[in-house]
Amino acid sequence: MAKEKDKIQKTNVARLMDKAKIAYELIPYEVDESDLSAHHIVAQLGENIEQVFKTLVLHGDKTGHFVCVIPGGDEVDLKMAAKVSGNKKCDLIPMKELLPLTGYIRGGCSPIGMKKHFPTYIHRTALDHPYIYVSAGVRGLQMKLAPADLIRAAQATPCELF
Repeated sequence: MAKEKDKIQKTNVARLMDKAKIAYELIPYEVDESDLSAHHIVAQLGENIEQVFKTLVLHGDKTGHFVCVIPGGDEVDLKMAAKVSGNKKCDLIPMKELLPLTGYIRGGCSPIGMKKHFPTYIHRTALDHPYIYVSAGVRGLQMKLAPADLIRAAQATPCELF
């Protein structure tokens, strides 16, 4: 008898994790197009907001694009993000640039498997948990994994981002 998770369509993110021999679990949730917030995902998963991370793409004035991965209930501090990334200032990229730049849409952006690797920074609180969630690369699917494994896979730097 097939397990429920065997029916989940593997994403490019999952294939990359398999290739890197990194353990993860794919967790589906119901998408609400009118509410793509982490709070909606948290309610669906029954997890703490501190363990469900969102992926933000920013552009710095000196280094160009970079990625911040932060708990879903928090907002990135642009001054802190600029400092850790070696910029004087930075801003979130316009939504219309997300898909062409990363290959992902809003609500399905993962720090793993973007079209190009960008410097990636993850909020240090990720390391306070045995596991965290990030997008598996599509809306409606989260990836549950150990923070250290995400840091390794995304070549991320843990730091303060708010």
